[in-house]
Amino acid sequence: MSQSDELAAIQERYQRRAALPVDRYSHFSPDVLLSTQQRQRATVRLLSSRGIRTLQDLDLMEIGCGNGSNLLEFLLLGATPERLVANELLSERLQHARSVLPDTVRLWPGNAADIALAEDSFDIVYQSTVFSSILDDALQESIATSMWRWLRPGGAVLWYDFTYNNPRNPDVRGVPLRRLRELFPQGRITARRVTLAPPLARALVRVHPGLYGIFNSVLWLRTHLLCWIEKP
Repeated sequence: MSQSDELAAIQERYQRRAALPVDRYSHFSPDVLLSTQQRQRATVRLLSSRGIRTLQDLDLMEIGCGNGSNLLEFLLLGATPERLVANELLSERLQHARSVLPDTVRLWPGNAADIALAEDSFDIVYQSTVFSSILDDALQESIATSMWRWLRPGGAVLWYDFTYNNPRNPDVRGVPLRRLRELFPQGRITARRVTLAPPLARALVRVHPGLYGIFNSVLWLRTHLLCWIEKP
């Protein structure tokens, strides 16, 4: 499959996701809210372990920013709008992000690998559940190469994605740690397992929201990797 074919297929996959129940990704759903908060805490702990206590003086790029929710989180962590850059393939999502973000946040449409950004221009390049939606190895590798090129020495890819295949969803595939090492062979990877398996989380919180934290304490029930991939 060519990269243009894969990009078209990604758009079709997201159109199919639009048919899911409206509360599947809503923060009014207790499982979504709890998993988001757990990811946020883990991200802050990871950044703090790297000596980062504010994003104010850092240049940050997000691949596949969706509706802008992650960028809003970065703003809450002190990021300077003028130093934020993001990309989104889907035009309707990009329009939504533009409507909720400060005007000084730069947003780029289309394929992330095609963006004309200078080498060594960012301290952090972030991706959240983007690579698991790319089923073509060549496109994954092309985007990863661009991400690495944009990073300054000493900067890092901040990575959040699930690591297991979902047998019920052929539109996605997990990205295990061995694949991360293939995508970023020069990177120094710090990896943490986070996020209680979403199908299990949905079932548990219907019984009681407090069960989320209990079951999330079991490491092998967590399905996502949060990684810091440092560029030497």
